[in-house]
Amino acid sequence: MQHAVGSPLPPPHQPGHGPAVGGSPGAGHPGPHQPGYLGAPSGPAAPSPQPAVPPMPPPPAPQHAPAQPGTAPPGTDVSGHVRLPPGGPVAMPSVPPAPTAPDPASTTLAVLLIGPAGAGKTSVAKYWADHRRVPTAHVSLDDVREWVRSGFADPQAGWNDHSEAQYRLARRTCGFAARNFLANGISCILDDAIFPDRPVVGLGGWKRHVGPGLLPVVLLPGLEVVLERNAERTGNRRLTDEEVARIHGRMAGWYGSGLPIIDNSQLDVPTTARLLDDVLARAIASPPKW
Repeated sequence: MQHAVGSPLPPPHQPGHGPAVGGSPGAGHPGPHQPGYLGAPSGPAAPSPQPAVPPMPPPPAPQHAPAQPGTAPPGTDVSGHVRLPPGGPVAMPSVPPAPTAPDPASTTLAVLLIGPAGAGKTSVAKYWADHRRVPTAHVSLDDVREWVRSGFADPQAGWNDHSEAQYRLARRTCGFAARNFLANGISCILDDAIFPDRPVVGLGGWKRHVGPGLLPVVLLPGLEVVLERNAERTGNRRLTDEEVARIHGRMAGWYGSGLPIIDNSQLDVPTTARLLDDVLARAIASPPKW
């Protein structure tokens, strides 16, 4: 049986009522004036109108609390200075450890994964989102762009105002979705092939769509790897080798931008996702300037 901590005090003892629960020691036991008192002699009652009360023991001598370290014992003249403990020199006070950076695996984040076609952005983003300890959504720009079925402006058929407008619309839609996920405590990772030489449309646009807390990371393997991965693609996501080489060359402008860059030429998807966590941990501790 458990008793609640901090229960109210018992009511005061009143005449005509039994002893209060939780009173002084001996409460609830018969006293000298009560029947059944074991201290009275057996047999007829004594002629005295009241039985003799046993003498009370002398009060215990006052005891002083033990002296605390660094304080003078009672009765000692104290000059006001702090007394040093006996023995060796006083050790330096322990400094509490500095607060550690948040764990990116359990923190609500908004991540933008940048890279050319064939860099593995979608595969890494999906794996990273699947293996986090907190709810995480993957929003792929290509998937959102392909929501348009009739009237889809395929850039492979020619880059024009219609394809440019649909890319802008897809980016705004992805940004709205990311803000909605984040507002409900769900992390979000987006992927897009944006170029460093178009800051207003690319990185600046994503910053406007999602917010300044967005963490951009560049995924940039070597050209040979990108060409090989692009060759395995099908449908309108497969580009010509010339187009892949042109995009990859423009992506090289991210070097020197200050953004973290992962070269996953020799890395599989799980290893790249773990490296992404390491990069994000550093980005949380020291956000990049962009």
